[in-house]
Amino acid sequence: MYTQALTVTRQQREQLNGHAGKVIWFTGLSGSGKSTLANALEVVLHAQGRRTYLLDGDNIRQGLSKDLDFTDASRVENIRRVAEVARLMVDAGLIVMTAFISPFRAERRMARSLFAQGEFVEVFVDTPLEECARRDVKGLYAKVRRGELKNFTGIDSPYQRPEQPEVHLRAGATSPEQCVALLLQHL
Repeated sequence: MYTQALTVTRQQREQLNGHAGKVIWFTGLSGSGKSTLANALEVVLHAQGRRTYLLDGDNIRQGLSKDLDFTDASRVENIRRVAEVARLMVDAGLIVMTAFISPFRAERRMARSLFAQGEFVEVFVDTPLEECARRDVKGLYAKVRRGELKNFTGIDSPYQRPEQPEVHLRAGATSPEQCVALLLQHL
């Protein structure tokens, strides 16, 4: 395979941006608060003049991954696509937040492998299943209870908890503001 040589380098883009590119990979159950926290972090980073972008699971499923369902194979492919897009955005010098259940450790390891040491920050948004179901922002847990939704992570499809995330947020017990403060300390 041939790689096209480009004149403007990543280092030059990062210098222009005033910061290094990296990916903050939020993972957790549906309703755990991944998107809320990623959005809140982006607001703060943007206010600080950082160049950011948020890749959110629901939004990606409307375009880039609209051809995928929720089987294990499709979940793997969805995460592969997102990781590749995030890699390109990091190369552009952006700070990229990704908010995806990303239920399998192997796919999170694959995503991490695309980045240099320190460029990939795994954030486990650890919210108990009962709390996620209580929130049920999208009505998905209700659909599962009625038997209308299959392959739902945490119910009839597995979620493999991160073993050593860089940041472990207990979102059910910590306010969003406290979670963002913890994230900023790590970054």
